[in-house]
Amino acid sequence: MPKSVNKVILVGNVGKDPEVRYSQSGTPVANFSLATNERFKDRSGEWQDRTEWHNIVAWQRLAEIVGEYVAKGSKVYVEGKLQTTSWEDRQSGARKYRTEIVARDLLLLGPRENSGGDHQRPTHNENEDQPSHAGSGEIVDDDIPF
Repeated sequence: MPKSVNKVILVGNVGKDPEVRYSQSGTPVANFSLATNERFKDRSGEWQDRTEWHNIVAWQRLAEIVGEYVAKGSKVYVEGKLQTTSWEDRQSGARKYRTEIVARDLLLLGPRENSGGDHQRPTHNENEDQPSHAGSGEIVDDDIPF
């Protein structure tokens, strides 16, 4: 029997500051929305943009990291799995569904931003006054293109 795969990879922008809560057992959980964009030509040859919104949930240490470093507007890479939950609406009795991405890994792709969306000035690094380590085989922040 073949192995099945449930894997999602998204690169997008965070729609609002993450909400970090704690379960009854004290486990941290973070929720946030992520927007991905698609650009395509329609039948008349005009360019169209489409934004898809994804609900992301992170648990345990990843949730704490999300709460500390991720903010509205942050560009992130998220790797995880799809999970659908269902419940019965208390008012109408109708069956409701929610599909979300349970994050297993997350990478910040842009500069760290504060909740106001302004870029923070980088803090002084004690190695900035030192000569560059280029050619030594060690990767330093200056070698990273973003």
